[in-house]
Amino acid sequence: MVHIVIAVIVGVLIVTFVGQRTIVYDISMEPTLVEGDNLLVEKLGHRFGLLNRGDIIIIKLPESDKPLIKRLIALEGDRVEVKDGKVYVNDELSLIGLETEPFTPSGNDPAYTDLTVPEGSIYVLGDNRERSADSTEFGPVNKDCVRGRAVFRFYPFSKFGTLH
Repeated sequence: MVHIVIAVIVGVLIVTFVGQRTIVYDISMEPTLVEGDNLLVEKLGHRFGLLNRGDIIIIKLPESDKPLIKRLIALEGDRVEVKDGKVYVNDELSLIGLETEPFTPSGNDPAYTDLTVPEGSIYVLGDNRERSADSTEFGPVNKDCVRGRAVFRFYPFSKFGTLH
């Protein structure tokens, strides 16, 4: 009986602080991630500032019912500009994600498409730029909203592997 209690406690601690499974429920990260993909989310690194441009992260905004899965495009202090359907970070064309085609930002507020990312914040976009609610719509995201980094897809088995 003691072993079962210890196993349950260890399991709860791992899910709470280390990692957990999440399921993709929308199309905002297509074609990288599609609806129904099962991901392993690492929950510790972001607490120690281990976030990098290009990471696929899970954020939970106060005004949203569900967590969002997005691509981290820019860090605090980075200059972001969306012009002519392309994203520039620090005056260089950003090829993070799949930005091969121009897109129209979901939001039209220049305050969210031409800015320097404030301290304590990040700028996120969905890989499916045309169909993503992201920083072009709601602005930079406070780092406290980050819940983890998607590191591995374990279902469907045909796409089993690490995420980039």
